[in-house]
Amino acid sequence: MNLAAPPIAEVLVDVARALAEDLRDGDVTASLLEDHQERAYLLCKEDCVIAGRPWFDACHRALDPQVRIHWRCAEGERVSAGQVLATLEGRARALVSAERASLNFLQTLSGTATTTAAHVAAVAGTATRILDTRKTLPGLRTAQKYAVRVGGGVNHRIGLFDAVMLKENHVRVAGSVAAAIAAARRSHPTLPLIVEVETIEQLREALDTGCARILIDDFTAGMRREAVAIAHAVPHDRRIPLEVSGGVDLAGLHAIAADGVDFISIGALTKHLHAIDLSLKLGPPPG
Repeated sequence: MNLAAPPIAEVLVDVARALAEDLRDGDVTASLLEDHQERAYLLCKEDCVIAGRPWFDACHRALDPQVRIHWRCAEGERVSAGQVLATLEGRARALVSAERASLNFLQTLSGTATTTAAHVAAVAGTATRILDTRKTLPGLRTAQKYAVRVGGGVNHRIGLFDAVMLKENHVRVAGSVAAAIAAARRSHPTLPLIVEVETIEQLREALDTGCARILIDDFTAGMRREAVAIAHAVPHDRRIPLEVSGGVDLAGLHAIAADGVDFISIGALTKHLHAIDLSLKLGPPPG
């Protein structure tokens, strides 16, 4: 898995936005508490892969720079229901005020990482890698794509700026796959070029013209196997990876991977989100 740290500037922007949304002019309930030093613990209530510690930590440090956070699990570690993930020591009001925002980040990103890990496990033993998509929660793309990496997945393009992706509408306007590729290369010669094809004939055209990756969208199983055979054979020799997208679910994932495709992109990693059940409680941890 890729545990490269997320850009701290983007983490801080996410956290500032979340705290402003929750606090506005102040936490009227937390103000009722005596603001003494307090302890707290973070409890996990279901099995999951943990992701989002940088956002959790930043939420608490934004309200109490002196807070001490002692993690008992690593980022990307699989943890169990009932496990104490961390203990905290800091000002009581700050602990309570940061609670919801910090948990929102951790439960959302751990959910993304856990879902990704399940999909990665489904293709174990094959050479296929799991890709995410741009179907992320608004404003949390960097965070969710980080969580995908924590779960063992691979990031597709980050946005509309870092790769050219030619789809059916672009091909239709250009007149052919080859014409669309030529136009893209003239305009953006340094960017990766991904081409979506809908037929075996378009696949051959993309292979002959050349690109960074070919997306075989909504191919039948028979068409998919034919596409793999063509891409792997002379003269193409697997130089251009094949990506499967559309109509993919967890149950059918291994069969698709076994056909020999290089990537499977899945919007559900970030779109169909199951947030992990977590709780932050004041006091010392049990036991």
